[in-house]
Amino acid sequence: MVIIEDRIERAKEAYERAVYQGDTSMLADAEEALDAVEADAALARGKLLHARFQSAAGAPAVEDPAELPLFERALDLYRAVGDTRGEAAALFWIGCLHQFIRRDDETAVPCLQRSYRLAAESGDAGIQSEALRHLGIAAHAAGRLDSARDQLEESSRLRRESGNLPGVASNMIGLAYIAAAQDRPADAIAILDEAQVIARAHQAHAIVRHIEQARTAM
Repeated sequence: MVIIEDRIERAKEAYERAVYQGDTSMLADAEEALDAVEADAALARGKLLHARFQSAAGAPAVEDPAELPLFERALDLYRAVGDTRGEAAALFWIGCLHQFIRRDDETAVPCLQRSYRLAAESGDAGIQSEALRHLGIAAHAAGRLDSARDQLEESSRLRRESGNLPGVASNMIGLAYIAAAQDRPADAIAILDEAQVIARAHQAHAIVRHIEQARTAM
């Protein structure tokens, strides 16, 4: 994997060769490399803003107006440099913002579907699992419980394979709600019990709180 320092160094070398030797052959590649750096930075900064929204305590969280433009900038740059994996990630976060912050599944779902397809093409199981999770959430909200269950279970399988067990526990909360909605109360309790064991083992305190909230709601 090309690291940021390598891309910056490439730009420095391209500049020096152009200025001192009159050789401009490296400029285009160096500019593309910096576009990739900018895309990564925009995506990462947008995710930090999303984390602030998700972690807000006390007063109701307010969307940061910079978040969506950051994800959209990342998407444009990833497309420009032909980075399918990056494009899948940016589309996921755009979809996540519309779903989680704006409560707009109509806008979110096409982004999430496209993200899933591109992630599958590029072999990014992490983004596949994220897109499936949020597609499952949308299906649950629309009353398509069997579809929601299938998507969350597949997301969980991918997360287990990658070692993201706190993510598995998070998915299990949704699966418990689905079980309750399908009149499977014993399954719902068992799912939450397993999720709690996983979350506590990995010190996923926020997920533990969500599990307790789910128990109360059921």
